[in-house]
Amino acid sequence: MFPIYRLVIVLAFLLVPACQRAPVEYQFSGETMGTTYNITVVDVPTDVQREQLALMIEATLDDVNAHYSNWDPESEISRFNRSGASGEIEISPGLALMLKHADDIHEATDGKFDLTLKPVIDLWGFGPSGRIVERPSDDDIALAQQLTGQNRVLMFSGDGTRVTKLDPGVSVDLAAIAKGYGIDALASALEAEGIERYMVEIGGDLFVKGQSSREASWRIGIERPIAGQRILESVVEIRDVGMATSGDYRNYFEENGVRYSHIIDAATGQPITHHTASVTVIAESAMLADAWATALLAVGETRGLQIADDAGIAALFIVRDRSTDELSFTAKANALFDSYLTPPGD
Repeated sequence: MFPIYRLVIVLAFLLVPACQRAPVEYQFSGETMGTTYNITVVDVPTDVQREQLALMIEATLDDVNAHYSNWDPESEISRFNRSGASGEIEISPGLALMLKHADDIHEATDGKFDLTLKPVIDLWGFGPSGRIVERPSDDDIALAQQLTGQNRVLMFSGDGTRVTKLDPGVSVDLAAIAKGYGIDALASALEAEGIERYMVEIGGDLFVKGQSSREASWRIGIERPIAGQRILESVVEIRDVGMATSGDYRNYFEENGVRYSHIIDAATGQPITHHTASVTVIAESAMLADAWATALLAVGETRGLQIADDAGIAALFIVRDRSTDELSFTAKANALFDSYLTPPGD
């Protein structure tokens, strides 16, 4: 299980015109990673049966959870975190891939994105250890931070599939990247069956390939970051890319009128305090979109737009206007993201 929250709206109501015959498509849905999944496949090869695809989808999701769920005590990542070994630990290619990309994003964001933040995340009550209702002490935060800094506390060797924890207490939280990895794994599995037109969506993050059944790019809605509501903020048209949104407004607790979000600033060990409420990223894979969305939300719009431009990442920042009230927002997209936006009224 992963603590994932839906932040985009799949515009399933945008159907093929009645005068046009729609290609045959299958749809699958269910629960995984603490949220729901929805998969649409279009123009399925005639030798591929629906039941065959359903079994493949479940097997792929089971495999991802068995390796990368911090909520499964027997998963690969949970066993890695429990290991007090001072020598090299062999890890799977999938985990090596996630850690490699996480290192790149960690460096690009001056350490704001950090998969070794698990001790701090748990301390704030946003991990598998359970919720809290009060702010941890500064001393406890500082102590937990001693086990963080992925380029400082993890050392890789060989082809990246051997890792040494430089302190046995180091642990990794994959919630900011593993959902995207799972989406990409499903996409690869579909393509192995000869399917070239599909949408894979888990908890609002997704990857789309080819055209939808309406013979056009997939139209995806981005919601306004207001807890308890689903208001459309923007619409994008995409194909052959991954997309993810990270927001600060669904997973939090309040104490003495102060709201503490689950998005942690690695530099301070505390929840973010800037005014960026959500970030949507479009990237070449769902894994990268997932990780970059969290990373850029941790950074915030002021520095994040420049980081996104430097990294060649399409990003949309939705920022609260604190001069009025929490329900007033400004959307700020870089030029790469602008190319995906649908003009109002289309």
